Amino acid sequence: IRQFLNLCPELSLGWFEEGRLVAFIIGSLWDQERLSQEALTLHKPRGTAVHIHVLAVHRTFRQQGKGSILMWRYLQYLRCLPFARRALLMCEDFLVPFYQKCGFEALGPCEVTVGELAFVEMQHPVRGHAFMRRNSGC
Repeated sequence: IRQFLNLCPELSLGWFEEGRLVAFIIGSLWDQERLSQEALTLHKPRGTAVHIHVLAVHRTFRQQGKGSILMWRYLQYLRCLPFARRALLMCEDFLVPFYQKCGFEALGPCEVTVGELAFVEMQHPVRGHAFMRRNSGC
């Protein structure tokens, strides 16, 4: 996480309440159609895909819609970046419905594995205009 915060801080977004970080997203740029093992550690500055590495919500703030709101804001922010064409992520099967509600589509099994864990690769187009959402609490 620190590596990507240093390499591409503009692709990270945090949600703070009363000075406390309660949720965050960490991303980096990727330059290939699909994610590979390299995507876990590399930032490709000329890439047009934003690889979302982490969406995390502190356990005491879960089930409040913060993850959905933060993801919506992040995708809107990506629309303002001229180089960003799509967002990519990999997740476990049980998270696919959450990301589908956020507008992601499943691309199929991800090439990346971590130990015994297998993942689904998902994408979301980010072209177009950004919209502001009022009174979202962010």
